[in-house]
Amino acid sequence: MKFLKNIRFITISVGLVSLLAAPSLAQTEIIGEEIAILTDAPNVPPPITRDYITKVIVHLEVTEVVKEIADGVDYTFWTFGGSVPGKFIRVREGDLVEFHLKNHPSSKMPHNIDLHAVTGAGGGAASSFTTPGHESVFSFTPINPGLFVYHCATAPVGMHIANGMYGLILVEPKEGLPPVDREYYVMQGEFYTKDKYGTPGLQPFSMEKALEENADYVLFNGSVGALTGDNALQAEVGETVRLFVGNGGPNLVSSFHVIGEVFDKVYIDSGSSVNTNVQTTLVPAGGSTTVEFKLEVPGTFILVDHSIFRAFNKGAIGMLNATGEENLTIYSGKTDDRIYQPEGGAIQEIPQAEYTEPAAQNTEEQIERGKRVYTQVCMACHQANGQGIMAAFPPLAKSDYLNADVDRAIQTVINGLSGEVVVNGEQYNSIMPKLDLSDENVANVLTYVYSMWENNGTVVTPAMVKANRDAEQSTQEAAFH
Repeated sequence: MKFLKNIRFITISVGLVSLLAAPSLAQTEIIGEEIAILTDAPNVPPPITRDYITKVIVHLEVTEVVKEIADGVDYTFWTFGGSVPGKFIRVREGDLVEFHLKNHPSSKMPHNIDLHAVTGAGGGAASSFTTPGHESVFSFTPINPGLFVYHCATAPVGMHIANGMYGLILVEPKEGLPPVDREYYVMQGEFYTKDKYGTPGLQPFSMEKALEENADYVLFNGSVGALTGDNALQAEVGETVRLFVGNGGPNLVSSFHVIGEVFDKVYIDSGSSVNTNVQTTLVPAGGSTTVEFKLEVPGTFILVDHSIFRAFNKGAIGMLNATGEENLTIYSGKTDDRIYQPEGGAIQEIPQAEYTEPAAQNTEEQIERGKRVYTQVCMACHQANGQGIMAAFPPLAKSDYLNADVDRAIQTVINGLSGEVVVNGEQYNSIMPKLDLSDENVANVLTYVYSMWENNGTVVTPAMVKANRDAEQSTQEAAFH
C-alpha cells in the first residue's frame, strides 16, 4: 500500500509539473495582426521570427490567364494569384488566419479553396465558393504544423486542379524551423492538352487524356524551363538549402530527386518525422515533402521527377547552380578517359510529334519556329549555345561541317548519321538518330541553326528538304530495280 501511495504521489506530481509547464492564458492570446507576405515560386516568404500568435490576414485572388506552358505553346491557366503554382503562404502554428478569397471579374468560372492545413469539413471549400467578381471571407486556426497543399475544389475538381489551381501553405511549428541559408518553393503538376507536347499555339485542356492519366506535360512550377537556364535556383558551396516540394497532381505521384546530391534530411510527407541520407523521395498527388541538403561542391545539380521520361521528355526538370571552390576530396571530376563499348551501332529512330501549321511566311518566322524545334529536339545533345559536348556531340556553333554543305546537313537531319566525322578539327564517332520531322520543321530548325552562333546564314526551304527526300527515294528505287 505504501508503494501504491508513492506511485500515486509521483503521478500527481508529474501532472502538476505538466500543468505548470503548460502555456499561460497570456501566451495563447492573439497579439495584433499582420498582412501575410505571399510569394511566387520559387521564392518563399521570410521565416517567422515572432514568438507569439497573431491574426494573419491572407488576400488571395483567383485569375484565369493565358501564359506560355512551353516555348511557343500557350495554355489558359486557372491560378491562385496569377501564376502556377499559387502563392506560397507562411503562417505559425496557432495563428488565427483570416482568409480573403477573391475571384477576378474577368473569370469565367466560380472557384474556391481547400487548404489541407485546415481542420474542418472541406478544408475551407464550402466557406469559400466564390463567383466571378465576388470575395469570400472565412477564418481558421492551423493546429498542426507542417507543409500543406491547397487547391481548388469546385466541380469538376480534377479540371480545376489540372488547370493549375494548387499551391503550398507552410505552418511553422511554434518553436520555428532550424535556420538554413536558402529556401525555395518547387511544385510539380501535370497538364493534359488536346495536342501533343510541343504543339504550338493555344492548347485547350483535354478531359479525355486527364481521365486516362496520359499527361502531355509534367512540370515544375508551371512551365517548361521554369527552373532552368536563367531561371535556375542559385546557392553557394557550404550553404544549406531547404526545398519546399509539393505535388498538385492531379493524378501522378512524383519521385523527387536531385542529381548529384543526397538529402541530409527529408521531412516525411512534410510532417514531424525525419529521414536522413535519402536519395529519392515520393511526393503523392496532393502531398508535399521538405528536403534539406548542404552543398559540398560546385556545379549544376539537376532537379527531376525520377520517373525519368517525365524529366527529359515532358518537362519535369530544374537546375540548382552552386558556385564556390572545388573540393577534390569530395568530387574529383574526370581523371581518366577510357573506351566504352556502345550498346549497338544501328541508327535509332526517335518519333517526334508532327502538327499541321501554316507554312512560315518569312525567314524570321522560320527562325522563330526553328528555335522551338531545336529546344525540344536538339538542345539536350548540342546544348543551348550550340557548343555540343566534347568527344560526344559535335558543335553546331561555327561548324565547318555544317556550313560546307547544306544538302549534307539536310540529309543528316532526315536520315541521321553514324560513323566518324571531323568538325572544327575534332574527331567525333557517335550516332545522331534519325528524326521524324516534317519538311517544314527540318527547314525551320536548320535555318535557325544557320542563323546562330556565327554560322553562314543559309536559309533552308521545305522545297529543298523535299528535293533531298525525292532524290534519295529515286536512288533507292534505281538500286532496287
